[in-house]
Amino acid sequence: MTDIDIAKSLLKKSVTCALVKDGTTYVSCKKGIAPMLGFIEDGINLSGFSVADRIVGKAAAMLFVKAGVTEVYAEVLSEAGKIYLEAHGIAVSYGKLTKEIINRSNSGICPMESAVLEIDDYEIGYITLKNKVAELKKANI
Repeated sequence: MTDIDIAKSLLKKSVTCALVKDGTTYVSCKKGIAPMLGFIEDGINLSGFSVADRIVGKAAAMLFVKAGVTEVYAEVLSEAGKIYLEAHGIAVSYGKLTKEIINRSNSGICPMESAVLEIDDYEIGYITLKNKVAELKKANI
């Protein structure tokens, strides 16, 4: 089995994000971009890892690029996420391609997607996403 196949097989039950490289595995049950923000903030070297994630939009794609992953599988992938990953040379596959990622209340675009809509630099995107998460936590959303 390849690393991406192993990562995909780990997306069961409560696992939302799985990263695999040469027998090393990281998994998370957190929602949204929280898994990748956590791994990056913890200083985990994810360069060369393959990732399987439930939902990937441009926000998650930026974090994958920042982390240096080489391959991504998304159960649901936004068009913007696909374009961003491909533009950065990351192999991408998916179960379903969608126009955009919708927020949890199904009332509009995901706030993380909205925050990075006009941003192309993943470092600026990372800072923007961290600030947006802090803002939402402060507002208790």
